[in-house]
Amino acid sequence: MAKKTFKGRAILPGKLEGEALVSKLPFNLTGSYFENMFAGNTKTAPCTDANNEALFGKDMKDAILCTSQCVGSTMGAGALMGVSEMGVGLKAFLFSNHIDSIAAGGLIIDDVWYERRVITIDLLGDEFLEAVNTGDPINILEDGTVEVG
Repeated sequence: MAKKTFKGRAILPGKLEGEALVSKLPFNLTGSYFENMFAGNTKTAPCTDANNEALFGKDMKDAILCTSQCVGSTMGAGALMGVSEMGVGLKAFLFSNHIDSIAAGGLIIDDVWYERRVITIDLLGDEFLEAVNTGDPINILEDGTVEVG
């Protein structure tokens, strides 16, 4: 696979290399983390959203999650902060569209108040989500550039 480069808007900038975990469907924050939030002492964060076949049951701990946007209730912001506090949160969140207010709230508050940064880039474009697949190597740069492949 030839390397493809996408330029987005760095909401919470950072530099990271890893593998993509991809949901072509919008990511349901509450549905995906509901059971994890009440698990107590856990070392993993399996996706509990049975409606998302691409992610259901996959461990999201330390993942570079690629999706279009988030959906779900306002509890989603707290879910992001909760799994982060438990040490099983994401390393990066890459959005093809605008970041939604619920994810932005949880990610930014967690970063500012608790100094737990999840690298967050939005506006990567529809082509990004079409090009990236689970397991693809990802390279994230400080300026919002994402390399796939």
